[in-house]
Amino acid sequence: MFLNTASPRRSFTVPININLQGARRRQTRDFAHTAPTQEHEWRRGVDGRGGQRARTLPVSSVGEDRAILLGFTMMAFSVLMLFVVGTAIVKPYVNSNWEEETSCVLLYTVVLKEWVDCRGVSTVPCLRVTVNLTASNQSAFLHFDEESVLLAPECFYIPKCRMDWTELQDEVQKVKNTLDTYLGNTSSCLTDLTRHPRDVILSRKYTLRKTLFALMWPGLMLGGGALLVGLVKLTQYLAQLSSEMCSEIAEGKLISRYTQGNLYKLMRRSSVQSPTCNN
Repeated sequence: MFLNTASPRRSFTVPININLQGARRRQTRDFAHTAPTQEHEWRRGVDGRGGQRARTLPVSSVGEDRAILLGFTMMAFSVLMLFVVGTAIVKPYVNSNWEEETSCVLLYTVVLKEWVDCRGVSTVPCLRVTVNLTASNQSAFLHFDEESVLLAPECFYIPKCRMDWTELQDEVQKVKNTLDTYLGNTSSCLTDLTRHPRDVILSRKYTLRKTLFALMWPGLMLGGGALLVGLVKLTQYLAQLSSEMCSEIAEGKLISRYTQGNLYKLMRRSSVQSPTCNN
């Protein structure tokens, strides 16, 4: 009786316990092997992305490089143009003191007997024009602009350097006859009493309007080059910022997947251990 009742119960319960224990051992062994591997892969992925992000530099295309080169070239040429304009136009305008305006009466014109030197090549006739300053009642030599005062201090007009003396005399005589028709007329002129008290000019060669107009084109080129370089740099910065944001989003998704995997494993472990606790 004892053997017949006990042997079936033992033969029925022992295999079930063996199967449950074997399943637990296999699941624990699989979890022990898979968990470090997944964690290592996750860490390697994060480290790889982090290292890649740390090594990420703003990669510029061929078009961006050419645009930057064009911008710097424009700025270099604009600086050179500003230097030339400043030397040829701005400096004479700043140093010019022909600002006081007065009234001049044309007195007489005369062609000097002694011809003046023309660049060491030949001599040309000189036309002198004398005017009377109504403000100070003094006579002065009339010139066309401030540059002619420096080139020919006693002449109002000198022709171009030519070898034919007859043509030179005819040209000067035509100008003299034209001015003689205005004898006794009053016109406005500019004076510089500090540097040239005996000279007056009809108009200034370098005015504020001409100076600003000459500075406009180099300034526009300089601003265009700087704007071009700035836009390219801004585009590169935005591209780098976008790539960093995308990498951070990808890292966040990877971490969330790893966390979900760990929660799933913990839930499976608790479900596997629950029969043992009940036993």
